[in-house]
Amino acid sequence: MLIYKIFRANEWAALQAQGTTPGAPIDVADGFVHFSTATQAAETAAKHFAGEDGLMLLAVETDGLGDALKWEVSRGGAEFPHLYRDLQVADVLWSRPLPLVDGAHRFPDDLV
Repeated sequence: MLIYKIFRANEWAALQAQGTTPGAPIDVADGFVHFSTATQAAETAAKHFAGEDGLMLLAVETDGLGDALKWEVSRGGAEFPHLYRDLQVADVLWSRPLPLVDGAHRFPDDLV
């Protein structure tokens, strides 16, 4: 199963340069890397990244994350994937721009 992380361009660039990251500032504060499922990603973008351009959408395969990935109840009682270790660039299956179009983020059509 794929899960998704939204990063600002500088956060993605830092991960690529360093090979590992504890995540965005909110991830560091919470002690885990926040992810979303395909059905949760648009709401996450609207809630936490409203109006922000220059974002990147990263896809990560859950099978490679082992016991460090926990599914925990969060917004609206839904379970969200949380990674309790640094995200590694090798974890990222693909990355794509997440453009802001007419005030909303445009997600890839093939998001699964």
